[in-house]
Amino acid sequence: MINTTPQTHGIPHASHAATNTAAHPAPSGLRHDTPLSARPNGHVPSSPLSPTHPLHHPDLWKTGRYFLHYNAHDAQHMQVIITNTQPEHAAALGAMQRTIFPTLPDSELFTEAKYRKHIELFPQGQFVVLVYKDGAWLPVGSSSTYRTTFDFDHYDHTYDEAIAGGWLTCHERSGDWLYGVDMAMHPDYRGLRIGRRLYDARQALVQHLNLRGEIAGGLMPHYELHRKDLSVAQYALRVWQGKLYDPTLTMQIRNGFRIRALLYNHIGDPRSDNTATLLVRDNTHYDMH
Repeated sequence: MINTTPQTHGIPHASHAATNTAAHPAPSGLRHDTPLSARPNGHVPSSPLSPTHPLHHPDLWKTGRYFLHYNAHDAQHMQVIITNTQPEHAAALGAMQRTIFPTLPDSELFTEAKYRKHIELFPQGQFVVLVYKDGAWLPVGSSSTYRTTFDFDHYDHTYDEAIAGGWLTCHERSGDWLYGVDMAMHPDYRGLRIGRRLYDARQALVQHLNLRGEIAGGLMPHYELHRKDLSVAQYALRVWQGKLYDPTLTMQIRNGFRIRALLYNHIGDPRSDNTATLLVRDNTHYDMH
C-alpha cells in the first residue's frame, strides 16, 4: 500500500540538508553514540545520503537502528528524523491511516495493534518520520515492510494476502526480498520530499541485509482522470514512458522501480479500478555468495 500523493513532481538528490541550523535534541533512544545536543554548536550534520556517501553508509546503522536527522525543504527548515518505528509511535500512526488513505476499506488500513505487531516481527523493516513542532517530536509518516521469498512465476496476489490481514505474519526471517507494503505521509507534510527519504531508507535496508531487492504494489491514483480514454494497462505504460504523470507511480519509477506486471483486483482502490502495479527495485550491490 503506497500513497505519497502528492509528493513531488521532481525528485532531487537526497543530499540537500542544512548544516548551520540549531538542532533540537533527538527523542530518547534515537541518538547515535554522540547526542545531537552535544555536537559542536548543536548543529545538524550533513545528511549521510550525500553524493560523497554511498546509500549504505554504515553510520546510518551505527547503533543497530536506522537513523537520519536533517532539515526539510520548507521555509522554516523543519527538523526531520527518519528512524525505525517504536511501540510509542503506533497509536499516532494508526490514527492517521484514514486521513492518509481515504479511499481504502477499513480492512486494508493499519491499526495501532497492527503497527505493534510489525515492530515485533521485523523491527528493522519499520520506519517512522518524526518532525519537531511546538516543542515535541511528532510522528507524521511511516513505511512498513517485511522479508519474503517471492515467486515471480506466480506473482498474482491480493493486497490482503500480501499483508496477512494487516499483521505481516507472512514475514520470513530468511526471505531474500523486501516487500514494501505501506508508505504513508500525513497530508500536512507532503511536498517536503520526505517520501524520497523513506525510499532511501528502504533501499539502505536492502543493502544492509544483502537482499536481492525490493517489491511493492504501487497505486495509480490519477488513473481515474484518464479512465474514459485509456485502459489501466495503457495508463501504466504511458506513465512508465514518461508521457503521463502519476503522483505515486511516477515517483516510484524515479526512485528506481520498474513495472514487472499489473495486479488486477489487488486492492480496494476505485481510483485505479482496484488495480496496482507490481514494482521491483533490484539491489545492484547484492552479493549471492
